[in-house]
Amino acid sequence: MSQLPDLDLNAFSLDELKQLQKDIAKAIKDFDDRRKAEARAALEAKAGELGFSLNDLVAPGSSKKQKLPAKYRNPEDPTQTWSGRGRRPQWVTDALDAGKGLEDLAI
Repeated sequence: MSQLPDLDLNAFSLDELKQLQKDIAKAIKDFDDRRKAEARAALEAKAGELGFSLNDLVAPGSSKKQKLPAKYRNPEDPTQTWSGRGRRPQWVTDALDAGKGLEDLAI
């Protein structure tokens, strides 16, 4: 690792410090992007040696959560559905406040 020059940060104006911060953030992102590209190229090469493409081995979207099937539907607007998990939509809250039960909204 190379030595950083001794910078007297107190000699910089606020605008110069903010610009330096932006420049450093961009340099870090660029560095990360280069390392990711190098890693991808190495993985593609290794997959190719084994007779595969990297896409054959890594299913696109495999790390994303699957959308759960809807269990409830808004009777006033059938395009609005809810799986029963996560935050309760306003239309469900309104229906419950109006005296309906979840079984009334079930699909």
